[in-house]
Amino acid sequence: METKKKRKLRLKRHARLRKKVSGTQDRPRLVVFKSAKHFYAQIIDDDLAHTLASASTLSPELKSSLEKTGDSEAAGKVGELIAAKAKEKKIKQVVFDHGGFGYLGNIKQFAEKARKSGLKF
Repeated sequence: METKKKRKLRLKRHARLRKKVSGTQDRPRLVVFKSAKHFYAQIIDDDLAHTLASASTLSPELKSSLEKTGDSEAAGKVGELIAAKAKEKKIKQVVFDHGGFGYLGNIKQFAEKARKSGLKF
């Protein structure tokens, strides 16, 4: 399948998901994005349009300790880091937005590690 078509279909799925999922001050939205090389996560309050916390494989805390940045192990480390940053901000519950990606592989590993680290979704 062409890359442009795959991206277009993912964006359609994400738009459909965003109709139902919105972050509030009590329960912000945890959104993920993955590229071929890196994995990104943000906790967003949609009411105020603010990013409350963010983490990625490019974060200084993780960058030096990761051997590969595009695999599921790296995604799991990002999950642990975003959960730690959420605890610092006293965020316990979030709404999970997988960004139109399927819930498998890196996304699933990220979600499991974030849940083990204390985030509820």
